[in-house]
Amino acid sequence: MPVSNQNPFRTFVCVVCGFVYDEAKGLPEDGIAPGTRFEDIPDTWSCPDCGVSKADFELVAA
Repeated sequence: MPVSNQNPFRTFVCVVCGFVYDEAKGLPEDGIAPGTRFEDIPDTWSCPDCGVSKADFELVAA
């Protein structure tokens, strides 16, 4: 029997301003479809609230 949550979506938070990126929701207003993994977002992407880079985001512990 397959496990449905084998690769659950993760949440990342900007350490500068607290903006939350949820892989399940994506950011459709920024052209990032729901279900887009954080590592699949272009490295040129920046926090929509404060402008810092992807490197300034941390994985939120489940």
